[in-house]
Amino acid sequence: MSKKSKFPENFLNKIICGSAVEIMQQIPDGSVDLVITSPPYNLKNSTGNGMKDGRGGKWANAALQKGYSHHNDCMPHDEYVKWQRDCLNEMMRIIPEDGAIFYNHKWRVQGGLLQDRQDIVSGFPVRQIIIWRRKGGLNFNAGYFLPTYEVIYLIAKPKFKLAEKANAHGDVWDFTQEMNNEHPAAFPVKLIDRIVSSTEAKIILDPFMGSGTTAISATNHKRDYIGIDLSPEYCEMARKRIKQHQSQSKLFA
Repeated sequence: MSKKSKFPENFLNKIICGSAVEIMQQIPDGSVDLVITSPPYNLKNSTGNGMKDGRGGKWANAALQKGYSHHNDCMPHDEYVKWQRDCLNEMMRIIPEDGAIFYNHKWRVQGGLLQDRQDIVSGFPVRQIIIWRRKGGLNFNAGYFLPTYEVIYLIAKPKFKLAEKANAHGDVWDFTQEMNNEHPAAFPVKLIDRIVSSTEAKIILDPFMGSGTTAISATNHKRDYIGIDLSPEYCEMARKRIKQHQSQSKLFA
């Protein structure tokens, strides 16, 4: 039986609207080659004025000021950690022994101390930390320097290997943030292209698909994808964006 035949018929190369954990529970063991994702960062649960009161504050001109659709990004920290560990456990279950997870997150200062996400990733087989240097930004806190990077945890099962010559890439990647996107926290396509092209994965999952960037990158490299998102608004945004990208690709083929 092929991997493709294992999935519910509405999963492959589709955007599924629903809870990441609940949808992943429907995916068979070892049937997804690669997971690429960036979850919500729980930004509104902040010790600063941040965005937590909904008035914007220092974030008034930032894309995230309005927050996510259908997710308030303000969970008690312990609940947030448990949720993300539940997500990672499902991701680990559905990748095979040569599979991997590229889990993008952001280190933050909370209560004057670095929140480096070890409480989320500890115990998982983190093989490498990749620094995504995204450039620019604003810093309203005189207690530390301007943060200019995010962290991608390469969480790999024992037999995972990169594609031929991909190991020549360094572990610090310079990609400018995506600016022309309605989603408040979109990946740049070139960043995901770097990951997808560096693997031989045939089926790629993003359980926090957002505006569809991982799916677009998968189609760029003729791979299959599965996208999950809680927000009907973002699911529709992703579907339209993927369809538009596929139409443009055919024009220039």
